[in-house]
Amino acid sequence: MTSTPGNPQDDPLSLERQVCFALAVASRTVISVYRPVLEPLGLTHPQYLVMLALWGDEPLSVTELSRMLELDAATLSRLLKRLETAGLVRRDRNPDDERSLAVGLTPQGRELRRRALQVPATVVERLDMDVDELMSLRDSLTEVITAAKAATA
Repeated sequence: MTSTPGNPQDDPLSLERQVCFALAVASRTVISVYRPVLEPLGLTHPQYLVMLALWGDEPLSVTELSRMLELDAATLSRLLKRLETAGLVRRDRNPDDERSLAVGLTPQGRELRRRALQVPATVVERLDMDVDELMSLRDSLTEVITAAKAATA
């Protein structure tokens, strides 16, 4: 086994220096904070993201939802099926384009928004971080996402 002697901070291949590692661990860890907060709502984190999109604007086509959430059609389809089975969303043919599905909230899905209003504050409290600091982090991550998309385009 070989390693670079000296300070790991000087090694460009040191795990601790990798942005991808920090982002992956941060993602898994933050989502684990959401899990017990979302559980009483009957939602997984990916389902919560779908509901957030629909609480913001509905109905949305599957294509629009896929684009907003940056999920492939197959993954989104499974999420929508589960949310439909739970009685939170409905999928109907778009009257303007029969080839397109429009996703909307059921009355139960709209009511769930009221209960979900406590999720952001609860997560911030559990993270024990300043809201402005979290918003700054979100803005920085958005810049990283934009740069990564440009790099892979």
